[in-house]
Amino acid sequence: MGLDKSFWKGKRVFITGHTGFKGCWLAYWLSLMGANVKGFALKPNTTPNLYGTLSLGEHIESVFGDIRDIIHLKREVLDFAPEVIFHMAAQAIVRESYEQPVETFQTNVIGTANLLESVRSLNSVKSVLSITSDKCYENHEWDWKYRESDAMGGWDPYSSSKGCAELVTASYRRSFFQNGSSGSLITGIATARAGNVIGGGDWSRDRLIPDIMRAFSEKREVIIRNPAAVRPWQYILDLLHGYLLLAHQLYEDPVTYSQAWNFGPSEQDEQSVEYITNRMIESWREGASWKLDEEANPHEANYLKLDSSKARMKLGWSTILELEQALDSLTSWYKNYYEGADMADITLKQINEFEELI
Repeated sequence: MGLDKSFWKGKRVFITGHTGFKGCWLAYWLSLMGANVKGFALKPNTTPNLYGTLSLGEHIESVFGDIRDIIHLKREVLDFAPEVIFHMAAQAIVRESYEQPVETFQTNVIGTANLLESVRSLNSVKSVLSITSDKCYENHEWDWKYRESDAMGGWDPYSSSKGCAELVTASYRRSFFQNGSSGSLITGIATARAGNVIGGGDWSRDRLIPDIMRAFSEKREVIIRNPAAVRPWQYILDLLHGYLLLAHQLYEDPVTYSQAWNFGPSEQDEQSVEYITNRMIESWREGASWKLDEEANPHEANYLKLDSSKARMKLGWSTILELEQALDSLTSWYKNYYEGADMADITLKQINEFEELI
């Protein structure tokens, strides 16, 4: 089951969070495949940002708004009458969720409800994919991988909010989009849980790769909080490939595919923060180094892995780039950026090279 680019040509696709790292890559890729894309999100909150770097507003219809504002959100959804929706807008930083817990719950939980409420009155929508996180699970730091049937939970407000978003989505699907007598669905609605996504153009605060790139570019040591933490690292285009496959199948067969889905890397790509940092130092060179953060930091999970066997069996999805290839790709992206290259061209090139591997 490969990527069918012809399916996306002319499709009306609505993306919340299109100004974020993953949202920008997805919107740009869809626009290259000929989709009619409309984005709804807050203005970019970092300088630089991928939205501006790609001049994304020239490729898609872009609306700045807050998903907590249901009146604005619903108006934009109704006006566009999308066929496919990717819900990616979120407060996505664990440390910020400790600083702003109520705002995190409002954005990630009520924002999800607002999006689904906006879809209820639209017959045009055939496929809705709500993006959550691997952190939605009640993490016991087991040796085995988490499956879609494992319990929701979350220690910190961010992780808990993502577990709540999963429950909200399941409730809306059963309450408002499912025919109780036949089990048929008016609209395909699924959730996708992924690990730590890496790629060029991420400048978010308190994320490993952006922190490393900022330090390297400024010729200072990288400060690492938790070097032993193991994460399911995955390349941005590998993950978005999975999202595109799932959204397509939701459109064609909503009953079968309206579930929760894990999209995690292969086991050899589940590595520690220390491994990633050292590998980035080898790739960047130029005297790069790191040191341990000696300050007290809020709780973060040390160990979390995803079981993606369902996505492999039912979607034919698996990661294409090995971790070292992904790290080389993102290092190249950032080096080109700091050297003043045309990053829309560089991003296009990386997408084209990835498509050749699918």
